[in-house]
Amino acid sequence: MSKQIQITDTILRDAHQSLLATRMRTEDMLPICAKLDKVGYWSLEAWGGATFDACVRFLKEDPWERLCLLRKALPNTRLQMLVRGQNLLGYRHYSDDVVEAFIARAAENGIDVFRIFDAMNDVRNLETAIRAVKKSGKHAQGTLCYTTSPVHTIAAFVEQAKTMAAMGIDSLAIKDMAGLLTPYAAGELVRALKEALSLEVVIHSHDTAGLASLCQLKAIESGADRIDTASSAMAWGTSHPGTESMVAALRGTPYDTGLDLALLQDIGLYFHAVRKKYHQFESEFTGVDTRVQVNQVPGGMISNLANQLKEQGALDRMAEVLAEIPRVREDLGFPPLVTPTSQIVGTQAFFNVLAGERYKTITNEVKLYLQGRYGKAPGVVNEALRRQAIGNEELIEVRPADLLKPELERLRAEIGPLATSEEDVLTYAMFPDIGRKFLEERQAGTLQPEVLLPIPDASGQPVGGQGVPTEFVVDVHGESYRVDITGVSVKGEGKRHFYLAIDGMPEEVVFEPLNSYVGGGEGQRRQASAPGDVSTNMPGNIVDVLVSEGDSVKAGQPLLVTEAMKMETEVQAPLSGVVKAVYVARGDRVNPGEVLIEIGS
Repeated sequence: MSKQIQITDTILRDAHQSLLATRMRTEDMLPICAKLDKVGYWSLEAWGGATFDACVRFLKEDPWERLCLLRKALPNTRLQMLVRGQNLLGYRHYSDDVVEAFIARAAENGIDVFRIFDAMNDVRNLETAIRAVKKSGKHAQGTLCYTTSPVHTIAAFVEQAKTMAAMGIDSLAIKDMAGLLTPYAAGELVRALKEALSLEVVIHSHDTAGLASLCQLKAIESGADRIDTASSAMAWGTSHPGTESMVAALRGTPYDTGLDLALLQDIGLYFHAVRKKYHQFESEFTGVDTRVQVNQVPGGMISNLANQLKEQGALDRMAEVLAEIPRVREDLGFPPLVTPTSQIVGTQAFFNVLAGERYKTITNEVKLYLQGRYGKAPGVVNEALRRQAIGNEELIEVRPADLLKPELERLRAEIGPLATSEEDVLTYAMFPDIGRKFLEERQAGTLQPEVLLPIPDASGQPVGGQGVPTEFVVDVHGESYRVDITGVSVKGEGKRHFYLAIDGMPEEVVFEPLNSYVGGGEGQRRQASAPGDVSTNMPGNIVDVLVSEGDSVKAGQPLLVTEAMKMETEVQAPLSGVVKAVYVARGDRVNPGEVLIEIGS
C-alpha cells in the first residue's frame, strides 16, 4: 500500500529538552525559521512540555512572546505543543476555567495542534483540554503514554484510544517517552489501533535504547501515518531518530516523505553549530542505553535528572537511583513515567537511595498521588505504603478536577498589576513562585538569563569563535562589579575551576558541589547533633516554615516544607517539645545535616 509518511520535527522543543535540559533560546531558533518553514513538515513541535518552565525559570524569556515570534516566523507551518491534560504545563491539576483559558490563549497566539496526554493515562483528565481545543477550532491529538507492565496491554491501549475518539480527538499519538517500544510491539499496537479506529496514528519514540528508527519503520509498515523526528544535530540518544535519516530511509519507497534532503541537511548544519553553544547543559547520557528497558526513565527526564543530581553533588549515585525507580513505580501501581509522574517516581527513588532507607521521607507529591489527586493508578498500589503516606485520609474516586473550585479570578487578584495581559496571569498560574519573580524582574528591568560558558579546550581556555569572554555585572550591597568569564575547566567530578576577570583583574575561582561543603565559618548553620535538632537529608530550598519559636509540637508534626528537584517534602519533628529556635526562612537554601529548627523540652 502506498502512503506518503508525514513528519513532525521536534527540534524546537523535545529534541533540546531531551539532550540540553531545554535550554535553547529563542534567539537561536529564529534565524533558521525561514528554512524550516520551507520544508513542508506536517508540523513543528515548538512549545509546551518543559519549555515554558525553562523560559521563565532559567532563560528569563517570556514563553508567550516566544510563541508569537515563532508564529510570525513560520507562517506556512503548523505549530504543535505538548500539554499535560489537566496539568497543562505545571505539576498539579488546575481548575477547568484555567485549563480552558490557557488553551484558548495558546490557540490565539499561534498553536495549531495540541498533543494532549495524561501521565496516568486516566482519560478523565483529558476531557476539559480536548473540549477546549475543539472549541478553539484547532487540532486535538489524543495520546497513549506507552509503557510496559502487567496492566499495560494492547487491549487496554485500544480501549483508551476508543474513549478518546468518543471525546472528539482528531488524531492519535503513541507517546513512547522512554524508548520502551520494540519494533514488533510497535507494529502490533499500530495494527490493533488502525483496525479499531479510523484516526491517523502518530509514532513518537525516543531513541534511548537505539530502537526508535526500527520501531518507526515497523509502525509505518503496519499503517502509521506520521512519525516524530529531530534534526540530526539534536537527534538520537535520549532524543528522536534523525529527520534526515528517516527521510533518506523512506526515499524512493511507497512511504516517501517528499521532503528535500538537501534543505534538511542545511538545517542540521545550522543546529550543529548552535548545539555547541549549550555544551554546559549536555546530558551525560547521550549514547545508546538499553537499561531504559528496565528502569523506564524517559529521555527528557534522564538529562534533567542527571543535571539535578549533578547540582546536588550526587551524580555518582545515578545507577542506584535508576535501579530504585522501577521498584517505586511498582509500589505506585505502575504509572507511565512521563511528566509529572516521572518526576514523582524519580525524586522519591532518589530520596530512598540518599536516605539509605526506603520511604523514610515521602514527598508531598507521592502522598497526593496515593490519595488519588492525580487520577486513578493503572494498577494496584502498595497498601502499606499508602497507609504510611496518608493514614486514614479519604481516597479520591472522582475526576480530581471535580474537587477544584474555579481559580482564575483569584489568580488575577493575587498577581494584580504585575500582570499586564491574560497571558501573564496564566504564567503566574502555571508557576506561582517563579512566575511572580519573573514578572517582578521584568517590571524592574532586571531579568538576567543564565550565563552561557565559553567552550573550553583541554586546558580550560576558550577556543574557536567562543574566544570573546561572557560578560555580566554583579551588584553586591550597592557596589557593581563587571565579571568576564574567560575560561572554564573540563567537566569532571568534584572541584571545577573558572577563570574570571573582575573589573579587569584576572582571578581563578574554584567551585565545589553544593552539598560537599559543611559550614563552619561565620553565618554557617551548625551541624545537627542533639535529638531535637531538625535537619534535612537533601539539599534544597525552604518553601514554607510552619512553626514559630515557642510553639509546642508533637513528634511527626510537619515543621517545614522543602523543595528539591521540583518536588516538595515535609520535614517533621523528630520528637515532641517546644520550638526553641527557627534558623531558616522561606527561600533559604539548605544543606544536609544543618540545624534548621531546634526543639527542646
